[in-house]
Amino acid sequence: MSVRARSIWIARVIACACWAFLVRPALAQTPAERPATVQSQAPADEGLDRTLAKVVKIFGSGGMGGLEGYGSGFLVSSSGHVVTVWSHLIDTGEVSVVLNDGRRFVAKFLKGDTSRDLAVLKIESPDAELPFFDLRESAEATPGTRVLAYSNMFKVATGDEPVSVVHGVISVRTRLSGRRGAYRAAYEGPVYVVDSVTNNPGAAGGALTTLDGRLVGMLGRELLNSESNTWVNYAVPISELRGTIEDIMAGRALPAPKPADAGQPRFAALDFGLVLVPDVVYRTPAYVEAVVSGSASAKAGIHAEDLIVFVNDELVQSNRSLKTILGRQEPGELIHVVVRRKDQLMPLELRVPDRAGKQER
Repeated sequence: MSVRARSIWIARVIACACWAFLVRPALAQTPAERPATVQSQAPADEGLDRTLAKVVKIFGSGGMGGLEGYGSGFLVSSSGHVVTVWSHLIDTGEVSVVLNDGRRFVAKFLKGDTSRDLAVLKIESPDAELPFFDLRESAEATPGTRVLAYSNMFKVATGDEPVSVVHGVISVRTRLSGRRGAYRAAYEGPVYVVDSVTNNPGAAGGALTTLDGRLVGMLGRELLNSESNTWVNYAVPISELRGTIEDIMAGRALPAPKPADAGQPRFAALDFGLVLVPDVVYRTPAYVEAVVSGSASAKAGIHAEDLIVFVNDELVQSNRSLKTILGRQEPGELIHVVVRRKDQLMPLELRVPDRAGKQER
């Protein structure tokens, strides 16, 4: 027998042995005896279905001037309270809401909060118990958290079809700085920036969840970042909305909105004792050229040549954006600052002056 023939014969013997001792016994197992990994997909699919049942499609005003007549929302009570983004869809006071199973209802606008870009609707369903997100079981996300975005983007569903589900990762929690067309966004509070294309036409008002279905936030509008001139994929943390949602559902009066900012900053960088490098280009990095002796910045431990990268979890994208962030701080507050010093990130605490033009001594 040649060497080649002997090698082929040995390979066949080994293959037969593998079949006899490994594959055949596995096929003979009952479903209960088979490895758990085979069945592990079922709970994930069931969890996805449970979450999809809590997301709704919304149809209302639109179709003119480039405004879509469709959007997204999600149920937050078994009696039919729906959370969505404040938009042109609710201009008539009533919208059409389609559930995951295709049932269609007329929903009435209860109340909203424009400063949070939030609206709450109410549908009347014969069901005693509609599936919903329990706000008490919502989750806080951190950078790196894997998330799922549920929405009716591009009007993919009009009846009992499931809405779109997009997988993403939380990049950072920061403050929103954007505009829609020529207008700035009404909401400028904390947001989760998502590393995925989630904010498409019709997606606003959708749900952002953890992989196990806990509510993390509400998908925001299509917005252009006013600092980088790039589109922003973001969600408003549900912790920023929960109190207002619960007040609306309970029929309680909402707190009076804060007075509109007159547009003049409260503070300049020098009020903190910061001398920044000259703002010579549109996005000059926020490097510190000098620190005034005895100032709040000196006491906080900020040094010359530090690069300021975060203020209160808000990403500082330029010298100009740092001035804007510092300018809107409240007198006497303690703010958290992260600086890059050489190759290290250093968290510091900076006290806001009591008033503009006053250096701490």
